[in-house]
Order: sequence, then C-alpha cells, then structure tokens
Amino acid sequence: MTTVVLATNNAHKADEIANALDFEGWRFETLAQAGLASDPEEDAGTFEGNARIKAQAAWDAARAAGKRCAVLADDSGLEVDALDGAPGVYSSRYAGADGDDDANNAKLLAALEGVPDAQRTGRFVCTLVLLDEGGAETVAHGTVEGRIGHELRGSEGFGYDPLFLPNAFDGELTLAEVPQARKAEVSHRGNALRALKAQLRG
Repeated sequence: MTTVVLATNNAHKADEIANALDFEGWRFETLAQAGLASDPEEDAGTFEGNARIKAQAAWDAARAAGKRCAVLADDSGLEVDALDGAPGVYSSRYAGADGDDDANNAKLLAALEGVPDAQRTGRFVCTLVLLDEGGAETVAHGTVEGRIGHELRGSEGFGYDPLFLPNAFDGELTLAEVPQARKAEVSHRGNALRALKAQLRG
C-alpha cells in the first residue's frame, strides 16, 4: 500500500484527486488525516513554484514525523484576460482572506463590471507536483478555457466555479452546475490529474 499525502486540507480538492488517481494500492490522506501540519508561505510567482513549495514542505513534515510516504501538491487558480491574468496565483486570496469564496467572487464581478462577454475570457490553471517516497519529482499541468459569467450559478463546485463557463459546455453551464464527474472530464484539475497519471504509468 502506497500512502500519498495530499498537501491540502481542502476536502473538495482531496475528493477530486482521489477519484481521478484511482491506482490500485494507493491510499490518499489529507494533511490532517496524516496528522501533519504544513502551511508554508506561497511566495512563488507561478503555480508550479507554489505547488513545489507546498509539496516540499509537506514531504519534509512527513519525514520529520517519521512517515515514509509520497506527497502530492496542487496549486491552481483563475487567469482573466481582461484583468491581465489576475487573480492568477492570488486566486484563493484575491479579496484578502485566504479561501473566502464569496468575497473573491464578489471582487471578480466588480472588477469585470461593464466588460462585455466577448472580453470576459479566461482559464483555470492547475499544476501538480508529486514527490515520491524517495523525493523524486513529477510535474503535470492542466488548463480549461472559458469565460466569466455575470452571476453565480450552481451549487456543486467551489471557488470561482459558479462564475466560470467552460467552452467545453458551449458557455451554457458553469462548473458548479454539473456533477463532479462531469466537471472532472473538462476541468483544469481533471486535465492535470490525467496528465500526471499518464506520466506515472509511463
């Protein structure tokens, strides 16, 4: 049995990752489930840089606790073309407090007030960094293109999902208006997880 500690306590992310990386013999644990504390400063200027910071910090915490396991970290966010790529790496703390989805969405809508649909394009970006039990690194990326809606719609997702209308759904449904399985078929995290899985399988 290979234990993979996910460098997060976000239950939504953990569910998506565990469902996508369904390798036989793999067991996934969040930081809390593994009894680990890791909250490094994410001060890199890229998603990959921040994912690497989180992965290394969690890996080091596991070793300090005497645990031999793999670690998987995710860093993701929303890039809006009309805002020169913002909120980008600051997506989860766009409005100030980390993880305040309501405030982040409200700030995004305010920033795009009056911007027509044709200019509300953007993408979700995800980078995954896996450190295996020996510390060897595997990196995978995923994106999904779409546009930003004018109102929150749906209750299935989290973060900016209720505002994001992926091109794969013809701009008709947000990521929060579909079940998780359908979201995973097109989402940035789903695409990154599939890319990671392909690399690990060789």
